[in-house]
Amino acid sequence: MRDTCQITVDAPDAVSEVAGPADIPFNVAVEDEHLLVIDKPAGLTVHPGAGHKDDTLVNGLLHRYPEIADVGEPDRPGIVHRLDRDTSGLMVVARTPESYVRLTEMIRDHEVTRIYTALVLGHVEPTIGIIDAPIGRDNRLPMRMMASRDGREARTKYEVVEQFASSALLLVELETGRTHQIRVHLESIDFPVAGDPVYGKAAFDLPRQFLHASRLQFHHPITNDEVTVESELPDNLVAGLAKARAA
Repeated sequence: MRDTCQITVDAPDAVSEVAGPADIPFNVAVEDEHLLVIDKPAGLTVHPGAGHKDDTLVNGLLHRYPEIADVGEPDRPGIVHRLDRDTSGLMVVARTPESYVRLTEMIRDHEVTRIYTALVLGHVEPTIGIIDAPIGRDNRLPMRMMASRDGREARTKYEVVEQFASSALLLVELETGRTHQIRVHLESIDFPVAGDPVYGKAAFDLPRQFLHASRLQFHHPITNDEVTVESELPDNLVAGLAKARAA
């Protein structure tokens, strides 16, 4: 019989990384004691993650509104929905635990209207439609998402605002909020977002994907007043749109 040796290793408890404050510039479209509506610039990551520890919107929120540290999850305090790093525009943020709980429920129950402006490549037909296709991770390219029968339920509405020679300007409404949802859904019907380096291609000298969260509408989680906020297209998208019209 062989002698046996038992080795015990004390492993440290897993600790979630807590975001810290940093002086990050961003614009606030609406502010009260319960919530904020942020007009996020393109290029700003929403919360810390791989490659982004202290240069995110959350870091900036903690610098300007330190009370948010106790709202929601410690690594993404106040955040009830997100925008992709290179998508600009409007997103609502909770400032209190009460508003966080209610806003999270409202997002889940589709009580927040989120309208995006997108420029896509191709001649879009039909001009009004709903894309109803589950979205999951692309097994071949883990950083990408894809329309997949094994994915999570996802629905996107769109309407053509202007049709150009080789592109179209759309208003897009999210019914669900999956990762990269609009970009994946539009690419899946062969109308990729212009300038999107992952799901589309370079076009009209755009420095990034032409996707902007342009309208946000909901009933205030505490007062029940209607809140409607709109955001104009950033200058670089305005320039790209002018080139699309002239193409």
